[in-house]
Amino acid sequence: MEELIEDIAEQNSAGQNSGWRGSAEVWLNAAYDALLETGVDGVKIQPLAKRLNLSRTSFYWFFKDRKELLGALLDLWREKNTGNLIKQTEAYAETVSEAMLNIIDCWLMPDLFDSRLEFAVRSWSMQSDDVRAEIEKADQHRLDALAKLFIHFGQEERMADVRARAIYLVQIGYISMKANEDLAVRMARIPGYVETFCGQAPTQSELNRFYARHNFAP
Repeated sequence: MEELIEDIAEQNSAGQNSGWRGSAEVWLNAAYDALLETGVDGVKIQPLAKRLNLSRTSFYWFFKDRKELLGALLDLWREKNTGNLIKQTEAYAETVSEAMLNIIDCWLMPDLFDSRLEFAVRSWSMQSDDVRAEIEKADQHRLDALAKLFIHFGQEERMADVRARAIYLVQIGYISMKANEDLAVRMARIPGYVETFCGQAPTQSELNRFYARHNFAP
């Protein structure tokens, strides 16, 4: 209640302030950093203002309240992690093994899939039934997209579901354990992972293209 009263007072005075207020992106980036560093409890307006060296009132030029900011963080997570994973399942591939390498791009390219954000949102879900519901919805969308990929390459529905769960749950395990493998070690395992996940080993030319995308020289 006290924070709500403070928020109302700050909103009433927001229009009376001038000067640099940041931007929606600036405030969202600060919230993102706080979420990764300290969890959702650290995503509060006053600490963010202090981090940015801005007045608390500046926040209300871009967001109605903390709840709206938290919603923007969830939107960012959905768009980046779920959106990009689904796009990778639809990326061009001539073989199922090449399609698997497209998926594995997500696990190695933070611009495609942000594992730290994934961990933070899953941790947040332990404190919020609403966020937990969003996690469950995202998991199902991702699994459906992966299963659809396997069906496209001739797997029957039951095995497509099993293979989708294998590749997805292995990666969620990596994220949950905060596994930090040396890149060379992980790259050496990629061909075996691909064969395990889809039943077909990648060709050398497929691996060469994959390595080139990641600026890796085996």
